[in-house]
Amino acid sequence: MKNRHFPKTFPKDFPNASRKASGFTLVEIAIVLVIIGLLIGGVLKGQELINNAKVKNIGNDFRNAQVMLYGYQDKFRRLPGDDNTAVSRWQITGGHEGNGNGVINGRWNSENITDESILVWEHLRRANLATGSTDFASFATAALPSNAEGGRFGVSGERPLVSMPGSSFYACSDSIDGKLALQLDINMDDGKPDAGSLQAIAQANGTSQATGAQNASPDPYADGTRYTVCMSY
Repeated sequence: MKNRHFPKTFPKDFPNASRKASGFTLVEIAIVLVIIGLLIGGVLKGQELINNAKVKNIGNDFRNAQVMLYGYQDKFRRLPGDDNTAVSRWQITGGHEGNGNGVINGRWNSENITDESILVWEHLRRANLATGSTDFASFATAALPSNAEGGRFGVSGERPLVSMPGSSFYACSDSIDGKLALQLDINMDDGKPDAGSLQAIAQANGTSQATGAQNASPDPYADGTRYTVCMSY
């Protein structure tokens, strides 16, 4: 009987018993899900830390404003911005002093370079109680303060919201997200936008509405809505 020669390989259409099934096992899928969960948790925790840092930074703006204004008043017996001896004290060109009536006149977010609510920052900086440019030749060169959200921060003796209690002066900070504004209000006051020494009003189209002719927002803080937050001292 003659020897028969068989092919060394199976035909292509012959099932290969040693071929492994493709795809992920349950263990591999579970590991991937765990990794994704850890990544999402890390992102959320990181965002929480960022938000907490912003709230702390914004809160410090309000606290430091009080310290700076009282420090200036204690040192010179006048309010910064309202100081009518600033020109002679620092030998600067006229137009950089207040009227000395005991009130910081002008809206907190004024863009009029001669308003006392603008000059307050020049006086504080010249007195080394605040950092920043002392070039107040124009609104642009003054480099006025901003908050951690990129919004404007300012002070004034004029009441920014009629629902706020009467006070010697006020500080306001705008473009603050509702989530941060709520946390700030809880940390510094009562958590209500229309009550207490810290009040807020929702902004329209990103523009501040704190004009002194409106009440604070009656509704609870809403995520995704920007607010102007003001504090009385």
